[in-house]
Amino acid sequence: MSSEVDVIVLGSGNAGFAAIGAAHNAGKSAVMVESRDIGGTCPLRGCVPKKVLVAAAECLHQIALAPEHRISVGPATLDWKKLIARKQTFVDGVPDDFRKSLENRGIQVAEGPAKFTGPHEVAVNGQTFVGKKTVIATGSKPRPLPIPGFEHAITSDDILDLQEQPKSIVFIGAGVIGMEFTHVFARAGTKVTIIEVADRPLPALEAEAVEKLVEATRALGVDIHTGAQTGSIEKDGSQLKVSFTHDGRKKTVTAEVVANGAGRIAAVEDLDLEAGGIDHDGFVIGVDEFLRSRSNPDVFVAGDALALQGPQLSPVASYEGRIVGHNLVNGSMISADYSSIPSAVFTVPTLASVGLTEEKATAAGLKFDAKSNDMTSWRSSMTHAESAAFAKVLVEHGSNKILGAHILGHGAGEIIHLFSWAMKMGMTTKDIADQIYVYPTFANDIKFLI
Repeated sequence: MSSEVDVIVLGSGNAGFAAIGAAHNAGKSAVMVESRDIGGTCPLRGCVPKKVLVAAAECLHQIALAPEHRISVGPATLDWKKLIARKQTFVDGVPDDFRKSLENRGIQVAEGPAKFTGPHEVAVNGQTFVGKKTVIATGSKPRPLPIPGFEHAITSDDILDLQEQPKSIVFIGAGVIGMEFTHVFARAGTKVTIIEVADRPLPALEAEAVEKLVEATRALGVDIHTGAQTGSIEKDGSQLKVSFTHDGRKKTVTAEVVANGAGRIAAVEDLDLEAGGIDHDGFVIGVDEFLRSRSNPDVFVAGDALALQGPQLSPVASYEGRIVGHNLVNGSMISADYSSIPSAVFTVPTLASVGLTEEKATAAGLKFDAKSNDMTSWRSSMTHAESAAFAKVLVEHGSNKILGAHILGHGAGEIIHLFSWAMKMGMTTKDIADQIYVYPTFANDIKFLI
């Protein structure tokens, strides 16, 4: 049995919803295909439930600082099982709400794994959909690692469902997921070890800011091994033993839980891209500036399924979905601009970034000043008794515009938007400095960072 539609959207996350919304509003017939729960990673297994755990870690951090404010409190303890139950209240009902949103607009939903059976055909549970255009918005999955015994490692999905707080945990990889959950567990009292193959955690981010974050992380009692090669994971009674090589020496560490902290890759390997005439290199689909497949121009890609383009972030997925939605229904094409998109690593404290790192700006041949500030002695940080506060801002020679900003500390996830707006609107350092800010606030500090 086959059905003809104008648009087939594979994936019901932020990217898929944005794309299918644009198609529907333009009067196009469309079907949304989802192999798992409707709603995608962010509200169900990603940023939303994770932030519930991060908020608890932030609260524990504030309690730990109470004596600095001359407040006497007893030792804080976290009821992990109740925290996970609280997290679940943010997730329950979400798929039904998303389904109703689609049904109320008359958008067809097909549930099950999707496979291309031709350049314009997708099969789902014995039904074939023939579409004039197709959008791949299938999101991402944890990156598998070729390590013997890696099947013993849990994923971020599993962490969010752990009913008992482990006494010890090893993260293989110090990407965003690994670092964020490290701060949750460490502040809750779990012994955390990180094994990272790169020379530092978060290798894509500003090196000096990451260095400050590493110092703050080690101060929590976290063992961080960088430039380390994981050899194997083995069962050792009720524990797991991780063998790795560091500084030319073979080492082992045991823990109750081993977790995959190596990031995520596009979830496209089960789509049979070859049958769809879609060129790819592993999980990387080749696209043009309009987010179209280079080999099949009737296929678009958006969100985490779009590897090597923008960062894997929920708002970016929505943005790319809107770009694709426009290109589906309009004669004129538009491309994505990632230059002023802010991001944050929700460690405690937060590391937030926008624009270029110093390394990337240098590689691009740009002329600029890199202005670094350790703000731990600034009144704004001292008021909140923060021991980690740092910023680096890149200012272009001649134009005096912001090329990049990187902030570690209290409120960084909010303050970064001011730099994002400045970059988006082409503001100069004088424009930023001339603005009047509320005092005393962290926002007021940005005048002194440029």
